[in-house]
Amino acid sequence: MPLQNRVTPTGDIIATPHRGLFTGNRGIIHDPATKTLLKKRWSSPAWLTCTCEFRGRRREVMAQQSWTELFFLDEATALAAGHRPCFYCRRDDANRFRAAWEKGNRVQDVRMHDIDTALHHERLDHGKKRLHALLVPLDQLPDGAMLQQGDESYLVARGKALLWSPAGYGAMEHHPAEATLLTPPSTLRAMNAGYQPVLHPTALS
Repeated sequence: MPLQNRVTPTGDIIATPHRGLFTGNRGIIHDPATKTLLKKRWSSPAWLTCTCEFRGRRREVMAQQSWTELFFLDEATALAAGHRPCFYCRRDDANRFRAAWEKGNRVQDVRMHDIDTALHHERLDHGKKRLHALLVPLDQLPDGAMLQQGDESYLVARGKALLWSPAGYGAMEHHPAEATLLTPPSTLRAMNAGYQPVLHPTALS
């Protein structure tokens, strides 16, 4: 049975055999004895997106009283859920994200703690995923933005909406008509300022 450690664009954590391109964490939210999640879904406001491999190190998933290994289909999924690049294993990406976040949000000399504080407000509403109004047409959103309509999540790529699933993206016959924004607004502004998230190959095929 797969572990419950795969993150959806809404920030929920599900069990699926599909691993994805990135790992990450929200602190310690599991019991290593049973490899199951605790009731809480975060223990730190620093929600990170990490590489699956770093300097040859390998971790047994959920085996330690350490950070809980979570997995994401791609970086767009992680950003939509409210995560941001890790400054330890993805330093270059984290620096690019911070620079774009500063430019897009018109601030200077921002610390990652400041970004985490802003994202924590934007991603949660009384413990549940905060949805945001979509202020521009879909075809004006940057590649990597993610939307929600009903129970379905969508990726914006090349001006089109692609249906998200744990296995990848699928084409839509028509655009979601009344979607809301999943990607935190400050992250969206960073993407508009030039940060390009890594997309799953199914988004580009």
